Amino acid sequence: MLKSLHFDRCIGLCAALLVLCGLPNLLGAAENDSAKYIGPGSCAATSCHGSVKPVADSRILQNEYSTWIIKDKHSKAYQALTGDIGERMAQILKLGSKAEDAPKCLACHALYTTPAQRGRAFELADGVSCENCHGPSSAWLGPHTERQWTHEKSVALGMVDTRNVIHRTEKCLECHLGTQSKFVDHEMIAAGHPDLYFELDSFSAVEPRHWKTPRGSAPGKPTEDGAWNGMRDWSTGQAVQLRASLERLSWRAKGKRYDKKDAWPEYAELSCFACHHALVPAKDSWRQAHEYPERRPGDPSWNESRYIVFRLLAKQVDPAAAQELEQHLVKLAGTMSTLNPDRSAVASEASVAAPIAQRLAERLATMPYDQELALRMLQQITNDAKNISLADERAAEQATMAIDSLYIAYSKETKPKNAEDVRGAINGLFQQLENPSAYNADQFAAALRRLHGML
Repeated sequence: MLKSLHFDRCIGLCAALLVLCGLPNLLGAAENDSAKYIGPGSCAATSCHGSVKPVADSRILQNEYSTWIIKDKHSKAYQALTGDIGERMAQILKLGSKAEDAPKCLACHALYTTPAQRGRAFELADGVSCENCHGPSSAWLGPHTERQWTHEKSVALGMVDTRNVIHRTEKCLECHLGTQSKFVDHEMIAAGHPDLYFELDSFSAVEPRHWKTPRGSAPGKPTEDGAWNGMRDWSTGQAVQLRASLERLSWRAKGKRYDKKDAWPEYAELSCFACHHALVPAKDSWRQAHEYPERRPGDPSWNESRYIVFRLLAKQVDPAAAQELEQHLVKLAGTMSTLNPDRSAVASEASVAAPIAQRLAERLATMPYDQELALRMLQQITNDAKNISLADERAAEQATMAIDSLYIAYSKETKPKNAEDVRGAINGLFQQLENPSAYNADQFAAALRRLHGML
């Protein structure tokens, strides 16, 4: 592995030096017609992205590779397959091989490509690396080091436009939500795989970020301070996630999966905690105390977490679109929360609602943000304590991540006097979510109401 990594570093450095010296980029030129993956080592030279610390006065940080390999959990994604849990999951799922050799697992836990897509040998053990997110680099690896080379030229040669928050979210969701060719379903969850959830801004902060935060509401539109980019990531990411989840629900309802299995309803679309929660005496059950007004007792409810918080934002930015979206999703939730959901009805409502969410995403990606909208959203979320808390633990999770992202942006601008108390209250929300089986909707709602009073 070390020998391969050293070779990749040399190739990447050589490609850059060819360009800087005015010589043709033979590596890229040979592969323009068929972009290929080169592996993370080609980004690792200290003069490229492998610096130990950020380089002053540079357009980029230049320590992106170092941040990824030392701090980023993506670099450890392959290792998650090699432990006892990965081995047990492979046995339960009857994969016929170890998890680290199974295409079903490698699709999201490594830079897994066909032999024809490999520009040279690289290690699957590198995990989720540069080209998983930025696209195959063979065509733009050398040219993108030129002084006059533009980001747009790289995108034209196959680089993923991660500066575009919609495209960036879509790329994340390929694994953090799933596609027809790589996904997590109820079978995999039962075998031990974690349930999938996502929020762009929070996940980007944990990654951690290895890019400079740009100023401006959108590329080429410096209309506001970059302090609001986190709020844009949250809001746009929510819309894209909702659209993608509706598309996923539609193809699942239609029975379209690459492995040809046709389970319906797919339980991974439902609220996990409707069935998987701590059993307590009836007198202590907050679930039974609130009854089941929207469904028959015993029928698991649809997982509304990707909508329950976002709907509040949609009403703020586009009331007409929000109302249209609400009408379809109320019908969808009602159908999905029955014992045997009607496939055609589910697919129909999901297919109609998805483009509405996309239109909202496009608006949210470019609109201006300010402290007034941030505060209004904080107040709206904390004021909707009952609906959010009863939707289930995943909805509470989305609300908490949203509040965290919004308050970080808001407090940077306004410097509230009670910021320390508010931060403590937000941390308290996170603490309530640490053990999902112990989640209590009434306690979470009470905490949201207390936080509302602080805002």
